[in-house]
Amino acid sequence: MQTDRIIQTDRIIAFVMAGGQGSRLQPLTTMRSKPSVPFGSRYRIVDFVLSNLVNSQIQTIYLLVQYKSQSLIEHVRKAWTISPLLQNQFVTVVPPQMMTGAHWFQGTADAVNQNINLIEEHHPDLVVVFGADHIYRMDIRQMVQFHRDREADVTIAALPVPLKDASSFGVIAADEDGRIQAFEEKPAHPTPLAADPTQAFASMGNYIFNTEVLLRALHETQEAGEHDFGQHVLPRLLRTHRLYAYDFATNRIPGIQPYETQVYWRDVGSIDAYYEAHKDVLGADPIVDLFNPEWPIYSSGYQGPVAKLLGGDIRNSLLGAASVIHEGARVHNSIIRREVVIEEDVELDDCIIMDYVRICRGARLRKVIVDRHNIIEADARIGFDSEQDSARYHVSAGGVTVVPMGQVSCFARDINRGGKGRRYSE
Repeated sequence: MQTDRIIQTDRIIAFVMAGGQGSRLQPLTTMRSKPSVPFGSRYRIVDFVLSNLVNSQIQTIYLLVQYKSQSLIEHVRKAWTISPLLQNQFVTVVPPQMMTGAHWFQGTADAVNQNINLIEEHHPDLVVVFGADHIYRMDIRQMVQFHRDREADVTIAALPVPLKDASSFGVIAADEDGRIQAFEEKPAHPTPLAADPTQAFASMGNYIFNTEVLLRALHETQEAGEHDFGQHVLPRLLRTHRLYAYDFATNRIPGIQPYETQVYWRDVGSIDAYYEAHKDVLGADPIVDLFNPEWPIYSSGYQGPVAKLLGGDIRNSLLGAASVIHEGARVHNSIIRREVVIEEDVELDDCIIMDYVRICRGARLRKVIVDRHNIIEADARIGFDSEQDSARYHVSAGGVTVVPMGQVSCFARDINRGGKGRRYSE
């Protein structure tokens, strides 16, 4: 495997585009940006790209934030201190600096352009620009080696997507060696793959640039009043430089089990896609097994206790730390995050229950996402009548009911002991 090769990464810096507003993920993004949305029993979406970079030994990482960034800033502060002793090993949050004018980031290229001083400070050979909005595992060193082997100026990570969905992506036409012949950003009529007319070759929004090429392109883009890599920078560079598409399907990471999908990538930009991606981590043989000591997904150093199971019927579910399941509860095909209390006679089917939630006795929930800091009242029924649910909550096109973030400080210790207690640090 390519991971056995020694690939130099100490002359690479990374920009992670983490300013996404996530409007299609409302109401989960009412109080937070899309990369900060929780995923699984202990992660946030941003943890996946950061883990991929760190596991790939790219550890000079700038996280460019913008919309509703406080939750993300706090998460990075608590979870992503790599080494305060080593100068070039860090994950640091960078809000808009307004170096080029009194405005927020106007697009992906503008976000990097506003922080061009960080590139000049490090003098890297390569600049990696990755998004923070997807659930996937990737050894970025293999893409770096592909880039160097072909003496590329820019390399774009790409993968086949259904043709019906391709209008949401940059669509690539490439030759057998990966050299890009054409690039269209979000075309109304995407060009299908010659080998499979039901699919198109789509950009993942992850790029590697030779530094000098990037600096020159950003200068030209600023002069032209343009702001975006996909719409402006890449089409212009295609006319004069060597652009290649790296086929993500060839990427291999260590520790993958035979039952897993070898190459896993999910866009979780809508409530239904986000909900479906959670199914991929459940089961005895999950499509993506998040327990992989050879390629860990890192997150916060939570110091609370393990989950407490007092009784009940628990099947095919994940339980977060300090959660408490009482006698008589039934939890099937669900994901329970930290410091959740599920009382007696509660039934949860196909649910995602986020941190600091209390589900009171007798409640029944089916195909429901409950965001943080909520108390679901005794004998509540959610997820059984879409018309009734729509009057109080958000119901997705796929029938997922979302209870938005609450305002109740509901902690496991408080509920079990009747005292004020405190929440453990994330």
